[in-house]
Amino acid sequence: MVDFSEHHLPGPRPPFVRQLLGFAWIQTRACAFAIALLSGVAASALLPGLPVARYDLLLVYGVLLTLLFWARGWETGRDLAVIAVCHAIGLAFEWVKVSLGSWSYPEPAVLKFAGVPLYGGFLYAAVGSYVCRAWHLFDLGLERYRPRPTAVVAAAVYLNFFTHHWLPDARWPLAAALLAVTAGTWVHFTVRGVRRWMPLALSFVLIGFFLWVAENLATYAGAWRYPNQLNGWQPVALHKFGAWALLISITFVLAQAARTKAGALKPDRPRS
Repeated sequence: MVDFSEHHLPGPRPPFVRQLLGFAWIQTRACAFAIALLSGVAASALLPGLPVARYDLLLVYGVLLTLLFWARGWETGRDLAVIAVCHAIGLAFEWVKVSLGSWSYPEPAVLKFAGVPLYGGFLYAAVGSYVCRAWHLFDLGLERYRPRPTAVVAAAVYLNFFTHHWLPDARWPLAAALLAVTAGTWVHFTVRGVRRWMPLALSFVLIGFFLWVAENLATYAGAWRYPNQLNGWQPVALHKFGAWALLISITFVLAQAARTKAGALKPDRPRS
């Protein structure tokens, strides 16, 4: 679990409530791209008589958001590379899932291929943006991280979300494998000058939960539709929470690899 007795910088220790609020505020800042994107999706659903298809408009909006975050220095060129890869693998994921009827984008669009509007990749790019910004804002560090085994399991997790339509679903064995390769791995982060830590696996679970909440908001705003939502919105199935907790490992591995290659990632000191 999260440790609340970690080293901190000289000076009075911030009270627990201030720490919690500080943590929430940094998380909100890290989610800035996702919040802006979902706000655009929701706002576009309320605009009558749009001159272009809503999905096409959202693609332009997503590109402009990306350029804004880069121009303002909120995301670096390295971050953009990670986000672009997330966008690409997200689109590949969408094309397969939509073709199999897992969900759909029922509205028309010009820039729509195989039933998937190109803006759909931004939904995964937003997750990439969150991980990259969180790395900066929390000054993340890793202890006992095993990059190769973690990357292998994360890749297997991604492939399983395709292959389980034809082969046995290995989701639970892969979840166990992910727990095994991240056992003993701690992620360090700073809130109001206090250095804290939590197990990497726990961070995946927590992020997965909030992605499931975001998915509920996104489908309510009409970003896409599951089959049971075509005749009226219903909450997203709870098992999607577990799916996101697994999928976040892919984004994390990409961000960690990019930072390591650039020499921007240093192991954190061991806990005392």
